[in-house]
Amino acid sequence: MNRDKAVEKIADSSEKWDFIIIGGGATGLGAAVDAASRGFRPLLLEQHDFTKGTSSRSTKLVHGGVRYLKQGNISLVLEALKERGLLCANAPHLAHDLAFVIPIYNWIDTPFYGVGLKVYDRMAGKLGLGHSKILSVEETLKRVPTVETDGLINGVVYHDAQFDDSRLGINLAETAVEQGATVANYMKVIGLLKKDDVVCGVRVRDEETGNEYEVEGGAVINATGVFVDNVLKMDNPEAKPIVAPSQGIHMVLPKSFLPGDTAVMVPKTKDGRVLFAVPWHDSVVVGTTDTSVKEISLEPRPLKEEIEFVFTHAQHYLRKDPEPSDVLSFFAGLRPLIKAGDDSNTAALSRDHSILISQTGLITIAGGKWTTYRKMAQDVIDQAETVASFDTKPCNTHHLQIHGWTQQKPKKFEHLSFYGSDASSIEELVAQDSSLGDPLHADLPYIKAEVIWATRHEMARSVEDVLARRTRSILLGAKASMEAAPEVARLMAGELGRDESWQKDQVSAYHDQAKGYLMPEGMSL
Repeated sequence: MNRDKAVEKIADSSEKWDFIIIGGGATGLGAAVDAASRGFRPLLLEQHDFTKGTSSRSTKLVHGGVRYLKQGNISLVLEALKERGLLCANAPHLAHDLAFVIPIYNWIDTPFYGVGLKVYDRMAGKLGLGHSKILSVEETLKRVPTVETDGLINGVVYHDAQFDDSRLGINLAETAVEQGATVANYMKVIGLLKKDDVVCGVRVRDEETGNEYEVEGGAVINATGVFVDNVLKMDNPEAKPIVAPSQGIHMVLPKSFLPGDTAVMVPKTKDGRVLFAVPWHDSVVVGTTDTSVKEISLEPRPLKEEIEFVFTHAQHYLRKDPEPSDVLSFFAGLRPLIKAGDDSNTAALSRDHSILISQTGLITIAGGKWTTYRKMAQDVIDQAETVASFDTKPCNTHHLQIHGWTQQKPKKFEHLSFYGSDASSIEELVAQDSSLGDPLHADLPYIKAEVIWATRHEMARSVEDVLARRTRSILLGAKASMEAAPEVARLMAGELGRDESWQKDQVSAYHDQAKGYLMPEGMSL
């Protein structure tokens, strides 16, 4: 991917785009892949960086939704289980099977979850990842040796999938480009164009240069997640909000808190929430919360009560109690839940997606989750064909291999497996310059060659892009990532032709951001 070439295409207004997609998160990127693979000419515009918002801040799970089964939302579970299987097949370098253990502390829960998860297995059909079964106490502790033993009766194991969210986002952007789409980050839509009261395009500002452009398209798709209401108001200042944002936070701990390769799932804490402890990138992700919020932001911050909740429950269900000094990072994300009457209980709001078409023809897609991104994209492009009066073309993404698809492992640097087929090219950079094989930081798994690769080929434009999303440094060690920032800035400056002043500004901005991922100073638990 090359941003300069993408901007050149945007500046050339001689040809109208088939679809203009606003938003570079899971939904927008999926829509760009779907449209391009059908043979259309889509343009995707992202105001910041790809997956900057919610789409890089998930629990890192691709799942059917055990709790939705309990709620009786059978159609959502069936759809999610199918999409889970397709994603594991289409991106095996990023999504894979993960065993989960539900520790049982109440006798009545054993048959309840034992039977329920057998139903879950059957619903997955041929796309299932593994069979559930009831475990003895000994078997439970063998799989999750650090789970709390006081009162432990037995356990139930089942299977879902795990992935790297922002890496999938980047690979989707690359897939879209390979299929014929144009995508650009740091291009903010600042207005809608209309002709005869019908939306026919957008006005967009290049956040790097300040240049503004007017681009026209057959249909405009609003896929901006928690920000969809902002675009709806561009279309109609009187539009009522359709999203009730909910915040979820996660705590990242060292691997010692959950050794092995099995996750823990607590389906119902005392206040009715779900808690996960998930092994990920040689660390452990613990969460999540579900807190209704009024303010939406590109950089949401964990609330004190959310941090207390995660700490309290981690200490309750893990034998080794985490202390504030153990925390590698906290991160927060906002869910774009669709309003449904009383929005005070966000855990009860719809996780299904909805598509709205305004009187002016603006198409808005909201809700959903990473697991069902492909189906959401299929549905919204089906609608966009109609709005744009195009002949319908079949969806081609059911078995479309996502960029990086491979089942082979890297030869030297094991962690490069998340790059899939690109890993060999990164290793070739090291072969050409051995210094690029040096680690970015002793406490992080990444090497310098990844900075060069991200800048040259993955449209990384800032230190944050590299440390937060091309690599996951900010999550795996916020403090370590701050210490690595100067070297990342130096390497990027050489690729982008930036000066020392740019480097200093980048490091300063990144430090300000990364501080928000650390345990708040002075907070007592």
